[in-house]
Formats: sequence, C-alpha cells, structure tokens
Amino acid sequence: MFRFLLKGILHDRSRSLLPIIVTSIGVMLTVVLLCWMNGLLGESVELSANFNTGHTKVMTRAYDKDANQLPNDLAIIGVKKLLQELRNDYPDMDWAARIRFGGLIDFPDSTGETRAQGPAVGWGIDLFNPQSKEKERFNLQKSIVAGRMPAHASEALITQDFAEKFDIKPGDTFTLFGTTMDGSMSFKNFVVAGMVRFGSAALDKGAIIIDLHDAQLALDMDDAAGEIFGFERDGPYNQTRATEIATNFNAKYAKDTDEFAPTMLRLDDQAGMNELLGYTSVVGTIIVLMFVIAMSVVLWNAGLISGLRRYNEFGVRLALGEEKGHIYRSLLAEGFLIGSIASIIGTAIGLGIAFYMQHHGLDMSGLMKGSTLMMPTVARAVITPTAFYIGFIPGLLSTLLGNALSGIGIYKRKTAELFKELEN
Repeated sequence: MFRFLLKGILHDRSRSLLPIIVTSIGVMLTVVLLCWMNGLLGESVELSANFNTGHTKVMTRAYDKDANQLPNDLAIIGVKKLLQELRNDYPDMDWAARIRFGGLIDFPDSTGETRAQGPAVGWGIDLFNPQSKEKERFNLQKSIVAGRMPAHASEALITQDFAEKFDIKPGDTFTLFGTTMDGSMSFKNFVVAGMVRFGSAALDKGAIIIDLHDAQLALDMDDAAGEIFGFERDGPYNQTRATEIATNFNAKYAKDTDEFAPTMLRLDDQAGMNELLGYTSVVGTIIVLMFVIAMSVVLWNAGLISGLRRYNEFGVRLALGEEKGHIYRSLLAEGFLIGSIASIIGTAIGLGIAFYMQHHGLDMSGLMKGSTLMMPTVARAVITPTAFYIGFIPGLLSTLLGNALSGIGIYKRKTAELFKELEN
C-alpha cells in the first residue's frame, strides 16, 4: 500500500506539493533555530571562558579563596615549571598563564605633569609568542578600533571609551600605578599601541591589555602568574574531560597542606558558571520546544485543510464501495509518507544552512553597538546530533494529526446521501 500511495503522492502534485513545501519549511526553520540556539548559548559560555574562567584554571589555594580581589600576592611562583608540567601531562589542552590586576593609569601633559588619570582593570597575557592563541581568545585583532596590536615591549592596548574620555590617541604614553607581588607600589611607563572595544560597559569603561612579561616586570612577579588557564585544543568545553583532568591534577597535591599549593578548577566550579550552564540549557530547551509546538500547530492546520479539501474524493471512494476504515488508514499512511518526505527535505536544507552558519557565522556587530553584555558579535550555529531528528517531531506528528482529524469526517458520511451530493 505504501508503494501505491507513494506513486500517488509523486504523480498528483495538486494534493501533495503544497503540504510538502509547507512542512519542509517548518522543519527547516526548526532545525536552523535549534542549531542557532546551540551556537549562541555555546558561544556565550566560550566567551566567558576565554575572558574569565578557561575550561580549566590553575591557581594557588589561597588565591582561589579571594580570586575576585585579584590577590597577586598569593599568585603561583615557579609558573614556568608548572606550565611545562601541565603541557607534558595534558598535551591535548592549551595552557596559558595570565596576570589580572587593577591599577591607576596616569596620562601626562607636555610638561610631564598629570593631565588625566583613572582606575583600570588589566590583563597580562602572552601577546608576542607566535604559538600563543591568547590574541584570538580575546578577539583583539577584530576589536581594535584605532591603532594597532602591540609589537614591542612596554606597549599596551586600552579601551576606546577610556581613550575618548581622556582624549588619548595611539602613540601617547601613560604610567601604570599598581601594587607589586610584595605589596609595595609599582610604576611603569607604557605606550598606547591601539584602542579596543569589548562590547561590555564594565570593561570598556577602563581596561588595559599588556604582554605577560611586561606585567611581570611591572608587578615584580618574575616567574609568577595569578592564574594558568587551560583550553580544549579542538573543540568547545567538554565537562567530562575537564572533570578527569581536574581530578587527576588535584590528586597529585592532595597530601600537600601548603596553602600555596596549586589547585585546578573546572569551568563549572567558577563564578556561578554551573548555574549559568544549567540556565542556558533550560532556556535553550524551552525556546526550541515552544517553537516546535508552534510549528506543529501551523503544520497541523495545513494538514487539516489539505484533508478537508479532499472531502468529495472520500465521498466518491465510499460510493465505489471502499470501506471507511481502509480510506482512513490510507489517509494516515499518506500523511506519514508526506511528513517523512517533507521532514527529510527540510532537515537536509536546515542542516545545510546551519553548516554554513557554523563556518561563516552571521555578523551581528552592527546590532550590538553600545551593548552592556559580553556577547559574541558573530552568531554561529552548532550542529548537534539532535538536529538530525528534531525536525521529524513537527514534521511527522503534525501531518499525521492533521490527516487524522480531517479523516474523522469519513465516518460521518452517509452512503445514502453520497449520490445526492455528487449530483450537486
């Protein structure tokens, strides 16, 4: 029967073409939305990881207790040795040392006197090592709005809003007033290489980025760093893998009672990220579920209307002696075939669009000017196994339900009235 119905669907386009087109579009939109939501929420988590948490992070136990205060006096000493140890033990992760600090930036006038000054938060990251991926994680190349990337020691990037506030231009000099690792005052001069815009009001208000070695010199932190970040080399955050690495690393220092012994945290263990991951997962599921339900209703209506238009056809078939149950079953089978064909077509098209968005993305920077949230400026889709079958839920259920409801009218037809209806 399926073979016979399939031939009818393929040859009689008047009854199958519109339902297939409508259902395919609905399935395609469902698949694209799922992949886009996966990408948007995943990119938001990755953005937070790039700036604040890493996929894993190593610090001293004492530093961990007051991490929000950036206590560089509790930083890791002997960071080169520890970095080498991490790279040897976990080569599938990319490890990078960083120093986060706060300080006062002083801009002098032509006579060397203070012209303007303001507080700033800063990062010391590996800018000059060609193998380092830190510039990509901070998206510095695309975030520069004036000037250039630092190319030499004692060059820095500052935020555009901070520069505009004090009328700073590339090439100007400033003095960073900070606190050394030992608690004494530190002073170091820098040249503004360029200005960046992160898209977050909290950061754009006042932030600087300098090379890690410059930060070590300025803060008297030779061979020391506040944190060591670990990132998956070939993909997004993997909770299972991060748990294995953190458990293995912490087991090595379990018997060490020194408060300056290193400890490793997963992304989930930091700054409420566990709640954020759960929240984004629930929100994403709810949004996709609501869309699936909405598309199911739309496609169900399309299937219902398509079935009602064939009311006379059912009457002719009944008049010729075909059983009501057989007509109803054939209608359901036809709905299943149409839903399957449309779901396959819609899923294939949706995956194609999602694949393009996954690799090229959609530039949303023009819509995010003045944004106060740390959100990715390029929206990318992420294809997951769910995307291969999610479209079949509205595609199949809606067509089956639409045909099932419209076919109820078959049992209400009275054979005695058929010829009178056909004459009219």
